[in-house]
Amino acid sequence: MKLTRIIEHCKPKDIIGNADIEILKLEIDSRKVEKGTAFVAIRGTQVNGHDYIAKAIEQGASAVICEQLPDKLVQNVTYLRYDNTEDAVGSLATEFYGNPTKRIKLIGVTGTNGKTTIATTLYNIVRHMGIKAGLCSTVCNYIDGKPYPTECTTPDPITLNRLLGEMADAGCEYAFMEVSSHSVTQKRIGGLTFAGGLFTNLTRDHLDYHKTFENYRDAKKGFFDMLPKDAFAITNADDRNGMVMTQNTKATVKTYSMRGIADFRAKVLEESFDGMNLLFDNTEVFVQFVGRFNVQNLLAVYGTLRMIGINKQDALVELSAMKPVNGRFETIRSNNGVTAIIDYAHTPDAIANVLSTINEVLQGKGQCWTVCGAGGNRDKGKRPLMAQEAVKQSDHVIITSDNPRFENPQDIINDMLAGLTPEDMKKTISIVDRREAIRTACMMASPGDAILVAGKGHEDYQIIQGVKHHFDDHEIIREAFGLV
Repeated sequence: MKLTRIIEHCKPKDIIGNADIEILKLEIDSRKVEKGTAFVAIRGTQVNGHDYIAKAIEQGASAVICEQLPDKLVQNVTYLRYDNTEDAVGSLATEFYGNPTKRIKLIGVTGTNGKTTIATTLYNIVRHMGIKAGLCSTVCNYIDGKPYPTECTTPDPITLNRLLGEMADAGCEYAFMEVSSHSVTQKRIGGLTFAGGLFTNLTRDHLDYHKTFENYRDAKKGFFDMLPKDAFAITNADDRNGMVMTQNTKATVKTYSMRGIADFRAKVLEESFDGMNLLFDNTEVFVQFVGRFNVQNLLAVYGTLRMIGINKQDALVELSAMKPVNGRFETIRSNNGVTAIIDYAHTPDAIANVLSTINEVLQGKGQCWTVCGAGGNRDKGKRPLMAQEAVKQSDHVIITSDNPRFENPQDIINDMLAGLTPEDMKKTISIVDRREAIRTACMMASPGDAILVAGKGHEDYQIIQGVKHHFDDHEIIREAFGLV
């Protein structure tokens, strides 16, 4: 595409050189630059792209899009200067990839917990109904069934527009996407047009990045502020921030609730580790999901299905056919009647919700064991709170490693243990090796007990001192249960 066309709707402050050149690709990563690339230099939180302009030109960049021109300009390279390249890159990428959200209905899901379950379940349902769809999630990206690995919840704007463009080219009618708070503040979703937005809940997370809970909340709210008038916004009326999210949106607002008056309502009639009987808008339905937090997730799914034109009966039939998402309250049973639950819960609120569900199902007839840790190089303030929530609703707790990343695993464990009282410590032990921690719980649990293995969910790796090692909670549990 001609550079003049790419910048047609996002004019730069200055153009130095020939803008009437052919651009073959856009990149913000200098390592991926080839001949004919327009390299966009962004001042990131970890790396400043302006430091890599020379390298990008060495690798064949035809154009450089930046905020500050380099001291030395290279002949036959076109330079475009913007006040803020982070603001501009979304619009430039949208133009380059043919404005994909004009050709596909994009629905975003934001909130602290539940994003993956909601987005993935929506994707699975519409495809089960014969509608082509794409998914952009923490676990994996999909284009009508074909997987594309993912490295973060919401990709950079160039990767995202390329992915959405490929979805549109493949004939997808819908795309369902997790929208992280980082993606809003870093303008990764800039230039995209959403047909709908969903809010799940808001609890403490990512304060290492946002610094305050208010900043984190406002980042989520910013997503709803950008929704157009012809979009819909579905929010959780049971969350105290639910109506805050939509107070300035132009979109049509709908609510869901388990407690009060709302557009979409549900309540639990009966639950077990196999699923729940629910009353959904006055109709009884059995679902293979467990937990009240999942009822709220399914309400968001149901509301979205209704808003995109699927009738009540078909929506409920589809909900009853769906299975839980990988690593989200996923159960494995031993031959002697111990139930292990694998869940991605990695915030205090998520751990509290999952443990509450486990105890509701156990009804005091078995003991609850919890194996959990906290990620390294992330919000340290939530570590003692996670340990407190684990101890509060468990009979036995094993604090262990999660993804230490570049931190000492024992230091992370110590941060968690610091939140516990001497009384709490009577039912708590720590085992640094996650494999041994899981095995210990599996060996010590009795028939009828439940073991929560929290924190990693779908992830099949551990990062230790920056090195990625294969590690899958599912495999360790099956091995400990003698199921392999």
